[in-house]
Amino acid sequence: MNVKVHSIHFDADVKLINFIHDRVSKLDLYYDSIISSEVYLKIERSADLSNKVAEIRIMTPGKEMFAKKQCKSFEEATDLAAEALRKQVKRKKGKLLQVN
Repeated sequence: MNVKVHSIHFDADVKLINFIHDRVSKLDLYYDSIISSEVYLKIERSADLSNKVAEIRIMTPGKEMFAKKQCKSFEEATDLAAEALRKQVKRKKGKLLQVN
């Protein structure tokens, strides 16, 4: 799967990018028809410490899935968004198996 990471208004370090690639690539274990994915990292302007946002969009044949999470760190936000997408992917795969 092709994983593109976009950091908006800052430069993400290599360690963070590798972490994101690892987490998002694991979605292939649950559904092998994922074409590509895009990850957007943003820092929200707020006084709260939970200002790191990770948005993950994955493209599959016939459907696009999306998850957005806001946490204290990009790693935590990426973990939660990837978990939400894992649930969506398993649900889609279950529906496809029921049809066949």
